[in-house]
Amino acid sequence: MGESVKETAQILNVSEETIHQWIKQSFIPVHNINDQYYFNRTEILEWATSQQIKVSSDIFMNDDKKNISLPSLTDTLREGGINYNINGNDPETVLRSIVNTLVLPRDVDREFLFQVLLTREKMGSTGIGDGIAIPHVRNPVVLHVTTPSVNLCFLKNPIDFHALDGKPVNIFFTLISPTIRAHLHILSRISFVLHDQNLKDALMRQAEPEEIFNLLSISEACIPKRRTGEMMVKP
Repeated sequence: MGESVKETAQILNVSEETIHQWIKQSFIPVHNINDQYYFNRTEILEWATSQQIKVSSDIFMNDDKKNISLPSLTDTLREGGINYNINGNDPETVLRSIVNTLVLPRDVDREFLFQVLLTREKMGSTGIGDGIAIPHVRNPVVLHVTTPSVNLCFLKNPIDFHALDGKPVNIFFTLISPTIRAHLHILSRISFVLHDQNLKDALMRQAEPEEIFNLLSISEACIPKRRTGEMMVKP
């Protein structure tokens, strides 16, 4: 159904009281189902990124705890590639240009992917602020891909992407995932590394690919990992 108030507080590393205050202020995205509050983890991770809120390291350790092997963000970006001087003057033309650059299996319908991404934007912009957007499919299973990838596109000219901070957007991380778990894994890592000012500066000046990969690897290496033999105790 979604994350509870307690679980969301743990993800955002704040108190449950803070979560309730944010709900009252209509500050945080929340769903009220039968007088109970629930949170969509994807929405929360997007929101936390846009609000410069650093998520709890526990969300990374949980995958280690379950012995789940998921690729690094650096590897998924190498899989998806980095593209420069992408054309487009509005969300529709930009998304179409991005879809045309994506490295995808032959049987993936690019027109269908474009329509799904466009529909997702109409539900609410994936522009998270500071000129960055993270287009993605809300339900990744519909794409029928076998491996996750991230594509980074720099636009030739920034556009109004209806971002949360109102700033024009020219940096696009597009997520393609085979499962919801892989999608959340990648999204949480993007949220983490975008707190690295050195990496953000490189993105803002559209640095060369190898510089971006190197800085991304350094930043991603700072993500906590569970030590061998360490027991994870859930509060």
